[in-house]
Amino acid sequence: MRKVLCVEPVIFIYVFASFLTIPLVQQFIYRRLWEQEYNSTFVSDSNVTHCEQNKSSPAYIKQKAIQEKASVFNMQLDLTRAIPSLTVAFVIVANGDRQGHKRSLVLPSVGALISGISFTAISYFSLSLSVLFAVAFITGLFGSLATFLGGGFAYIAEECHDEKQKTTRIAVVDLIFGVVSGLAGLSSGYFLRGIGFAWTFVIASLLHVINIIYIVFFLEDTVGVSQLQHEAPVSWKELLRETFSGVYMLFKTAPHKKRVLIIVLLFTFMTYLFTMLGGSSLFTLYELDEPLCWNEVYIGYGAAAFTSVSLTSFLGVYLFSKCLKDIYIVFIGIFSYIGGMIMAAFAKTTLLMFLVRVPSLFCFMPIPVLRSMLSKVVLTGEQGAVFACIACLEVVTGTMSISVFNIIYATTVAWFSGFSFLLSAGLCLIPLSVLCWLLCTSWNGEDLALLVPEEVSSIESADS
Repeated sequence: MRKVLCVEPVIFIYVFASFLTIPLVQQFIYRRLWEQEYNSTFVSDSNVTHCEQNKSSPAYIKQKAIQEKASVFNMQLDLTRAIPSLTVAFVIVANGDRQGHKRSLVLPSVGALISGISFTAISYFSLSLSVLFAVAFITGLFGSLATFLGGGFAYIAEECHDEKQKTTRIAVVDLIFGVVSGLAGLSSGYFLRGIGFAWTFVIASLLHVINIIYIVFFLEDTVGVSQLQHEAPVSWKELLRETFSGVYMLFKTAPHKKRVLIIVLLFTFMTYLFTMLGGSSLFTLYELDEPLCWNEVYIGYGAAAFTSVSLTSFLGVYLFSKCLKDIYIVFIGIFSYIGGMIMAAFAKTTLLMFLVRVPSLFCFMPIPVLRSMLSKVVLTGEQGAVFACIACLEVVTGTMSISVFNIIYATTVAWFSGFSFLLSAGLCLIPLSVLCWLLCTSWNGEDLALLVPEEVSSIESADS
């Protein structure tokens, strides 16, 4: 059977299935906590959720308490999943250079399938929410979204030898991620209203089954079968040692400027991801609360609004890259995100909440550009190591940001629910300061345009 090197369909299916269930999980937890608090069925009509806006009412106080409980519960669930997935993401993606990147794709897909089946059972049989912690830990052992994307990006980076094609293809994957996640979010509201939680989780599970079949039987690996046969089997202990050794050598053998540049770019990537993931993760809870009081369909519309943001961010990368250096594109994206978060903090009507996406049109640009910058700095054989670092940072940063922002939201929701958005905008000063430092030093020339692998190789030879 002839196999293909097209990984984009895999990413399409995985992202759609995952983001079809992400808003459902948050709403499922919120509704179950609501029913436990009120000892009654959650009510939702065609306009708004069962949402109390009278601040003097006892129901309003209970409502805020549910907001706090749901926020803390989501934080604990993310921590439970992240602890095992951290090691898996690092080891699997880093060893992709030697063993191929298909494992980074198939393992998270299997974990997502287990999660989908488990949520189906929990919702259908009304099992306790505490079961979710066991499910989160088990699925974490198979990796996470960061493991999947890390493997996908490393797969593309290893197959693309033209640097401009690499930047464009990485941006295309981020475009797929944004567009498909938005479409999945839009669909989730209608799925929930039409067939309920259980059957929606069934559909997501079936999509993961299709994806696993495609990866195993139709996707070509970046390492040939004959090459794998010559590889001697190694134990997990040896695998861990080789993994950390490979990442360690990436920094140890690099020239000083290259090493510092990699660290600075990783730090910029991490800090911006921290603010963006933390702020955007609160949108569903914020929209469920007063004065917006959105129902599941409106929440789906809000998630789908990110489709336009992904499209404009992709177009921004494509157009700006023709006339601007990468670092200036990152600047534009960060300022775009700051504008959107400030507006979201004071959005008290449905129209304003949808218009938050207007200043945020380019907020996704820094992510693919920074990935591409890091990919161009290293050699072809180092792609797995650098994307393992990125995947590891995504797991750690994503978990920390969601946990920190959920705790802050739970603490501040009673007096100002938009505080977390303002904090997210303010924290963007950290990556902005790092980028300004790069511009104000001698690193703003060839280093920031980014060295292609041949130039890096020649510099390393000269240094040695």
